[in-house]
Amino acid sequence: MTDITIIHLLIINLISGVLFAFDKRAAIHERRRIPERTLHLFEMMGGVFANWILMYSLHHKNRKFSYYAITYILLIAWTTLLLLIYYPQALQLLN
Repeated sequence: MTDITIIHLLIINLISGVLFAFDKRAAIHERRRIPERTLHLFEMMGGVFANWILMYSLHHKNRKFSYYAITYILLIAWTTLLLLIYYPQALQLLN
């Protein structure tokens, strides 16, 4: 992976993870929450890896089908994209 891709994924996963953890804390204390659209937006930008791990380690949003279904779709999409870009020989396995 290029340095810029690694830096992007690290930063966006850090931000996404902080937002996700903040939403969990807000839920516990019955405060204003972060909209799911915002969480999914950061997942689309690459933060899906942190949110996927935190979903189960914090036990947050892991029972809400509408949330985790989108998260898993984004996780599969990002994983596939990274594999195809950085390991193009993986495309030959599909043939």
